[in-house]
Amino acid sequence: MQMLRFEKALGVAMVLTSFSQLFTSLFLYCVNNPHLYDVIYKGAIHRATSAAPLSSHFKHHVPAPTDYRDVFTVEEDTFYSSNLSSLYSEFAYFPMSERLKMKEQVREMFYHGYNSYMKYAFPQDELNPINCSGRGADDDRANININDALGNYSLTLIDVLDTLAVIGDREEFAKAVKLVSEVVSFDTDTNVQVFEANIRVLGSLLSAHVLATDESSLFGAKLENYDNELLDLAKDLAARLLPAFYSSPSPLPYPRVNLRHGVQFEKCLQQERNCLAGAGTLILEFGLLTHLTGDPVYEIVARNAVKALWSMRFNHTGLFGDTFNVNTQSWDSPLSGLGAGMDSFYEYLIKAYIMFHDEDYLTLFKESYENIRIYNKEGRQRCLSTSARMKDLPPIFRNIDVRNGDVLNNWVDSLQAALPGMLVLFGDVEEAICQHALHFAIWQRYGALPERFNLALARSELHFYPIRPELIESTYYLYRATKSPFYLHVGRIIADDINAHCRTSCGYATIKDVKSKTLEDRMESFVLSETLKYLYLLFDEDNPIHKGSAGKYLFSTEGHILPVIHPSTLDFWMTPTPLPVDQRFAETKPTCDSVPFQFQHSLPLPPHLLYQIESLVGLRP
Repeated sequence: MQMLRFEKALGVAMVLTSFSQLFTSLFLYCVNNPHLYDVIYKGAIHRATSAAPLSSHFKHHVPAPTDYRDVFTVEEDTFYSSNLSSLYSEFAYFPMSERLKMKEQVREMFYHGYNSYMKYAFPQDELNPINCSGRGADDDRANININDALGNYSLTLIDVLDTLAVIGDREEFAKAVKLVSEVVSFDTDTNVQVFEANIRVLGSLLSAHVLATDESSLFGAKLENYDNELLDLAKDLAARLLPAFYSSPSPLPYPRVNLRHGVQFEKCLQQERNCLAGAGTLILEFGLLTHLTGDPVYEIVARNAVKALWSMRFNHTGLFGDTFNVNTQSWDSPLSGLGAGMDSFYEYLIKAYIMFHDEDYLTLFKESYENIRIYNKEGRQRCLSTSARMKDLPPIFRNIDVRNGDVLNNWVDSLQAALPGMLVLFGDVEEAICQHALHFAIWQRYGALPERFNLALARSELHFYPIRPELIESTYYLYRATKSPFYLHVGRIIADDINAHCRTSCGYATIKDVKSKTLEDRMESFVLSETLKYLYLLFDEDNPIHKGSAGKYLFSTEGHILPVIHPSTLDFWMTPTPLPVDQRFAETKPTCDSVPFQFQHSLPLPPHLLYQIESLVGLRP
């Protein structure tokens, strides 16, 4: 009956036919690519209004719940009672003219930030977009909030190198490579975080080197007079990061190094305390450097760190804490979740499998994800269950006490918005759709994504938004996986909101408070290297990375384009030592199920379930 109501409400045979074809393509794609690692290659819609919830576009009149619990008792019949054709049509289509318009809008946004950085900030690390000036590392070593990322090495220019290639600016790419080669030196008396230097700097140098030497010239970025200058810089930086491992009494690295003097133990540097992501998000960049140089040490130390972390899992849950003591290999924090300090560890397990064709990493991911689903997840087990009703809680991944599985708090943070993209790579598209809907509902509430949102209180808890890329990244992955125009609408909403709330005369500023929209004078390097890159690719269907390169590249956690390495080239120096896999999770089988036909329409969820999520985050009265 629900399907009959849907067809009747849709009312436009052409739209129905187009979506049937759309999801038939998705189904065939999933069958042929079980783990969807090709999904990062193809991309790109019309704006609904971020100020109003999506479900409000339905022509229904649902009385506002008088009690929070009423949200989960309204029956779905209410949501299918009247004219839905206009809504479905609105989200079912995104004209090519609009796609091209959005592509050029995002391109202009990128150059507004990039040109401002080069004019007002270079060779310093970051742009102050309100005062139109630059900033580098803080002389106060205790200011690790700034110094973890900034090292007085022209961070933004390095971080943005492959973005210039992606948008097709070969001339500026060549110019930027030359500038980096001539200006950047890592022989500086600055303390940087190994994690940030790895993902932002080392990863970008390696990515740009690969593009500059690419014989196929995928982006037209091959440089004729290039002499491996970026690879030399990458080797120099990596050598300065290695003391974080060699100075440690365990296989786990200290979190910070001085680029000139190695590991220093000033109290303000909190050297004994690292986090799951900080130690476990190194294998892609370090492994690639091993592949490019023939020196096994980089992959060995990164792989050993993963093995050490795996050995520290808690027996009851089989999961990890948040922060740990490097010296004793014991956890300081029992919090276990998928947000800040933890997120990219899991991301790099699935991506290491893709990049190195190493089944051990996939097995570790599968076991971790199974335990996460058991202990962190609450609500419906199948997000798009055909029997899902309003009384069934939407699926949410909670922060738990890793020692016993109890819920520790009620907030989700903005970095957890990367989860849908990771699940797309694994093939769990259904879960990805629902998790994306949750974070996008929070975005609609504020026109931005607060750093931390309390689900129990339905309000922002940490109010700043530094123009993080995670939600945009997941939007891009979901569009590549489903080709649903809905995600192009999401991209347009996000781009317009960033322009409306963050744009200044010389760049894009961090939102200090998502409620008041007050700004902070800082433009992080990832605004250009990730946020605007993913937005651009979302709308650029003809980008080279979407044409014939499937299976050849993947994105790092900083959005840098890295090559997938053919297995035959991995044994030229040694066979990697096995990871401690549980054979129960070692069997490889397809993970990508087709989305149930009932939900193959122009919204990510049926309207009654979408209404439920919007009410959960306070978007509905």
